[in-house]
Amino acid sequence: MRRALAALPLLLIGFLPLIRPQTGWAQAPAQLSAKPATPTELPLIDLARYKQIVARYKGRPLLVTFWATWCEPCREEYPTIVRLSAKYEPKGLAVVGVDMDDNADMNLVRHFLTQTQPMFPNFRQKPGIDLDAFYQGANPDWHGTMPETIFYGRDGQIALSFVGEKTPGDFERAIQMILSKPRAALPHAKTYRAQGLPSPDIAGN
Repeated sequence: MRRALAALPLLLIGFLPLIRPQTGWAQAPAQLSAKPATPTELPLIDLARYKQIVARYKGRPLLVTFWATWCEPCREEYPTIVRLSAKYEPKGLAVVGVDMDDNADMNLVRHFLTQTQPMFPNFRQKPGIDLDAFYQGANPDWHGTMPETIFYGRDGQIALSFVGEKTPGDFERAIQMILSKPRAALPHAKTYRAQGLPSPDIAGN
């Protein structure tokens, strides 16, 4: 009996390593709170906030993609933009995504972003805003057709835009064009419709 009682402290010490991990688990919520926002927490933006975001990137070529989970061409081209972002970000390109989904679609948005894993920031249009005013304020040539992609030069002005689905080659040429142009030598804004031919001023770049 005495031997059993004497061994009891040793047994308790042996269990201490098993008890310590519980302290770590108790601290986990504080550590998780420091992580980047999850896809369910996309910051909401209106036109004024959108213009502030664009202005923040002045000095860098910027690609803005407007997408939604209900837009099949958006879902098809978004992985291409993710890939090109990783390729050209080291060369100076900035990319921003703007989701046009409603509140009811946030589960789909979460799943989509988990699948595609974009490394660039994404925002979401604020529900209830005047969408026509948002379209026209972002790009006078945009009337709501999706997907919409706007390319900004280093001067913060629209260099060109895509309405509708485009090929990876079209995206790459457009990116190379805005990367190659100096701050004060960008062409006037242009819109290339999904049904049209590639623009000759970027085809050779």
